[in-house]
Amino acid sequence: MSASEQAIEAMYQLARQRYAELGVDTEAAMKTLATIPVSLHCWQGDDVGGFEQTGESLGGGLAVTGNYPGKAGTPDELRADLEKALSLIPGSHRLNLHAFYLEAGGRKIERNEIEPAHFQGWIDWCKAQGLGLDFNPTYFSHPKADDGFTLAHPDKAIREFWIEHGIACRKIGAAMGQALGTPCVTNSWIPDGYKDTPADRSGPRRRLAESLDAVFAEKLDPKHHLDAVESKLFGIGSEAYVVGSHEFYLGYAITRGTLLCLDAGHFHPTEVISDKISSVMQYLDEVLLHVSRGVRWDSDHVVTLTDELRAIAQEIVRGQYLNRVHIGLDFFDASINRIAAWVIGTRCMVKALLEALLEPIKMLRDAEAAGDFTARLALSEEYKTLPLGAVWDYYCLKQGVPAQDAWLAEVRRYEQDVLSRR
Repeated sequence: MSASEQAIEAMYQLARQRYAELGVDTEAAMKTLATIPVSLHCWQGDDVGGFEQTGESLGGGLAVTGNYPGKAGTPDELRADLEKALSLIPGSHRLNLHAFYLEAGGRKIERNEIEPAHFQGWIDWCKAQGLGLDFNPTYFSHPKADDGFTLAHPDKAIREFWIEHGIACRKIGAAMGQALGTPCVTNSWIPDGYKDTPADRSGPRRRLAESLDAVFAEKLDPKHHLDAVESKLFGIGSEAYVVGSHEFYLGYAITRGTLLCLDAGHFHPTEVISDKISSVMQYLDEVLLHVSRGVRWDSDHVVTLTDELRAIAQEIVRGQYLNRVHIGLDFFDASINRIAAWVIGTRCMVKALLEALLEPIKMLRDAEAAGDFTARLALSEEYKTLPLGAVWDYYCLKQGVPAQDAWLAEVRRYEQDVLSRR
């Protein structure tokens, strides 16, 4: 054991004792943490480019800023980058894949004609890596989405095209789940909306509900596949009205039995999803989270250890929702090393979960139940300086990944040896 590892071990033993004094078992917390997967989003590695090679711009109100060198340009490059990122993140996790990351051998495959075979390379890779796989229809970056409408389009033929795409994606998701032995969450988000105030708010929402009903008509085995629907407050080019609002999808998920996806960057800047989790869980069996960081009008900054991230993790743990909440990430930043972005965001998510698992929640709840709100506030603030870092470093050590900031040197070496040569 190196001197650094010995120091981590010594600090951990002191931290373990401090937490034990508060009734918290650090070993149990780390054991639980190791069972919680986070779904890494593939689109951080190539700036939401995909592999259709159609020449289409990103579209859908999405924008990626920055031109940091080394972007993945092929499926193999993207998988290699993901392998490097995963080697620096403690725990066993998942991959979240978009439909336009298919591998078609250079052939043009229309979105409504994609099949599981076009994703066999990803399935095989995930099986070799021991990863679960999640999936998303791609309702953007396509000529039939250029006017900002897909499933809610007034043109029936265009709606039918996107319905067929959604049906195809569900079959692909089910094949992924069956092949990997873990349910694939297939999440539907569409960009549909208006830049300025519409004269008809109801019509597009009626069409969207009908289209979704057609997409989800076939019942799939939940052992292999789960459906989710994702809302948004506004987007670039749809500032005034988004068809798939939170209220629309909350009602849809409750009445149709799908998962509801709460994206941390898709609400008003003063709204937080941590406050919504316990509410929607009263009516839904399971939810999907897209953990992101909204900054002003951008919804997709790299996740950092903010108060809101901590609150999200606390709500999942405090509510005993670990087996009912699917955690995924959704951000894209091309202004920094893309692998570092994955590592920073995922390590922060996992660290927030560890902090929540280590919280002396019984003392807080006892104070609250006794009406002692003074103690509740005082203890909440004192607990913020408990030695989380010592437990985190020890957890990383035991998981075989770099502790503290040592992972950054690994990313720099990979950048020099691999990314700089692309």
